[in-house]
Amino acid sequence: MLYLRFHALEKRGLLYSLIMMNLSYIINHLGEERAQYFNAVSPPVVQSSNFAFADLASMRRALQDEKESPFYTRGCNPTVRILRQKLAALEQAEDALVFSSGSAAMAAAVLSQLSGGDHVVCVAKPYSWTNKLLNQLLARFGVSTTMIDATDPAHYEAAIQPNTRLLLLESPNSITFELQDIAAVVEIARRHNLRTIIDNSYATPLFQSPIAMGIDLVIHSASKYLGGHSDIVAGVVCGSKTIISRLFSHEYMTLGGIISPHDAWLMIRGLRTLPLRLSRSHETTMQVVAYLEQHPKIARVNFPFSPSFPQYELAKKQMSGCGGLFSAELRAAELGQIDQFCERLHYFLLACSWGGHESLAFPMSALYTAQTIIPPPRAAGI
Repeated sequence: MLYLRFHALEKRGLLYSLIMMNLSYIINHLGEERAQYFNAVSPPVVQSSNFAFADLASMRRALQDEKESPFYTRGCNPTVRILRQKLAALEQAEDALVFSSGSAAMAAAVLSQLSGGDHVVCVAKPYSWTNKLLNQLLARFGVSTTMIDATDPAHYEAAIQPNTRLLLLESPNSITFELQDIAAVVEIARRHNLRTIIDNSYATPLFQSPIAMGIDLVIHSASKYLGGHSDIVAGVVCGSKTIISRLFSHEYMTLGGIISPHDAWLMIRGLRTLPLRLSRSHETTMQVVAYLEQHPKIARVNFPFSPSFPQYELAKKQMSGCGGLFSAELRAAELGQIDQFCERLHYFLLACSWGGHESLAFPMSALYTAQTIIPPPRAAGI
C-alpha cells in the first residue's frame, strides 16, 4: 500500500505527503481521546439517545452547538463524532457528516445545494438511486437535470443553463467506470460560480482526493470499502466547515437520516484495515483483469487501471489505485449463457454491493426478464 501511495506523492506536493505519512495516526488515533474513556484502545459505543446535564447553563451551551456537543444523538453522538473526524481527515476535508446510507448522504448533499426551478448537470449512468433522486423525486419540485457523456469536460460547459446550480460527478462512473477529468470540471464550475459534488465511493479517500482537486462536496457509500465487512449500511458527506454546518442545520437534522452509534463503531473498526484491504484488493484485481482480458470468452473488461482502458492515462493522473471493482462483458449469444456462467461460479457469491471481504458477482442479466428492464444498481463484479 505504501508503494502505491508514495508513487503518487511525488506529483502531489508536500502537504499530501504529510497527510499520508499520518495515515496511521488518522485511522488509529485521531478523535480517540482515550483518557475520557478509561484508556480503552477501542473507542466505546455510546449507545444513548440523549444526554443529561448538571445545570441549565451547560444544557444551553450544548443546545446551541448540537453539531459538536452531545445533546441528542440525532445531532451529535460521541462515537459518531470520532468517526466524523477520521473521515474528514482522510478526505482532506474540514468536516464530515455520516448518514444511514450512501443514498441518504447523496440526497442530503444535493438537496442542500438546490431550490425549486434550479438545474443540475450530471454524469450519465450514475448510481440508480442518484438517477432516481434527480429525474424522479426532484423533478416533482421543479428541479431539472441534464445527463451528459462526461468523458469530455466540455460537455459539462455546453449543458450549463442560466439556472444551473450544481455539477454532479461520479468518477469512476457506475457499471462501465468511465472517468471525468475532475480538475477540468472544477475549473468550469469555478468560472460559472457553480457547486460540485462527486461520488468517490469507488476510489475511496486513499486512491483519489477530490477535495484537493477543488471539489466542494465528496460523497461515499460507506457500506463499501470504508466499512469493508458487509455488515453496515452507511453514507458520508465531506466538505468545508461552512457547507457542512449549513447542511447539518437543515437537511441533516430535518431529514434525520443518521447512522447508529454501533454502526459508527463498526466503521471505525473497518477503517483500521482500510489501507491493507485496498492494497490487496488492487493487487489481486490487476491479476484477475489481466487473465480475463486474454480469455477468448471475454469480450471486454472495464477497469480504469488496465492499460487497455480508454482513459488509462487520466486514471493514473488523478487516481493512485483502483480497488477490486470491475465489470466484464461475456461473449454470449443469449441470456441463458450468462445465467449459466454465473451459476457455475465457485468462489464468487451472487450478491449486490461490493467492497467487503468476500468476492461478489452481480450479473446484469439478473435485471432482465422477458417483460421488463429494471434500472441497474451500482455495478459489482462480473
